[in-house]
Amino acid sequence: MQYGICNLSIVPLRDEPADTSELVSQVIYGDFFKILEQRKQWSKIRLAFDKYEGWVDNKQYVEISEDQYKSLNKETPKLSTDLVEFIEDENKQLFPITIGSSINGLSLLKHKYDGHSIDRIIEKPNIIITAFTFLNSPYLWGGKTPFGIDCSGFTQMVYKLNGYKLLRDASQQATQGEALSFIEESEPGDLAFFDNSEGAIIHVGIIMKDNYIIHAHGKVRIDRLDHSGIYNVHKNRHTHKLRVIKKVI
Repeated sequence: MQYGICNLSIVPLRDEPADTSELVSQVIYGDFFKILEQRKQWSKIRLAFDKYEGWVDNKQYVEISEDQYKSLNKETPKLSTDLVEFIEDENKQLFPITIGSSINGLSLLKHKYDGHSIDRIIEKPNIIITAFTFLNSPYLWGGKTPFGIDCSGFTQMVYKLNGYKLLRDASQQATQGEALSFIEESEPGDLAFFDNSEGAIIHVGIIMKDNYIIHAHGKVRIDRLDHSGIYNVHKNRHTHKLRVIKKVI
């Protein structure tokens, strides 16, 4: 088994080994992973954080040893908390990194970082404060950064920045936590999931106080939440049908 770590800011994770393939997620700076299959130009990987799989360009990561992988996996994640910061390599070159990047591998990569970071679990009320950091970020299928993010990437990154692990896709996140019977039982920071006409979970957002929700739909935005789902006042209609509310923390 081979292993790798992302040494660049935002790397595409694709469904198939081709630049034209669907973006299923992103590998951000410091993410480390197992290499499941390696070809001439592409590698299929499984991320350590959420076990998500996809293909990355071989030019967009560096290989590490099994011992280095295991050591990183034992450490408490240390994450950058600045919207954008820079790391410096051994040649004094600067590389931008985004909020939520892991800086546990700095010494391994021979990089320096002097920005803000966090390495502890934060109390639940901070979930909403973190969510506001991403407000107005454009929607991007597979995205995980303030420069483009999807609904489950948004919830995953917000929880990650507070010390909690969510799986990658909305349907996967819906398997976590405790289901609540009514909106009235929820509190800010809980997750609301929404389904399509076939009953498949296709959307997720973070519940706020006073029946509001913050979620990624066109952009990270705030809308009303009621027993039917998400109500968009600008469109004067419901845009998403509520399926279940989950208390993960």
